[in-house]
Amino acid sequence: QAQLVESGGRLVQAGDSVRLACVASGVRFSMRTMGWFRQGPGKEREFVAAVDLSARNTRYADSVQGRFTITRDNDRSTVYLYMNGLKPEDTAVYYCAAKPNGASSWDYWGQGTQVTVSS
Repeated sequence: QAQLVESGGRLVQAGDSVRLACVASGVRFSMRTMGWFRQGPGKEREFVAAVDLSARNTRYADSVQGRFTITRDNDRSTVYLYMNGLKPEDTAVYYCAAKPNGASSWDYWGQGTQVTVSS
């Protein structure tokens, strides 16, 4: 059974940095595009970042471009999200997701990890 488990969320101050991790099991991790999404209070879930199979290609939401970095370690079946220069508007539950390479829909999701940024 496929499972994605996020960790690393915590309460921080504006300007701080946080690293999120998502460990995958029960899926062929190296064959899946991995992504991060987030849902802030009273907001819809939104795309944050994605990384392809080889980690050579990444994509970011405009709101996090230049501040967040997504990487993956296929040997550890883990995807990371490095978040720098955090702002209060980055406060959200962050979700890890996986999809087959080339697919349009994300078919596996984690349970989420809370990041709270105080001003």
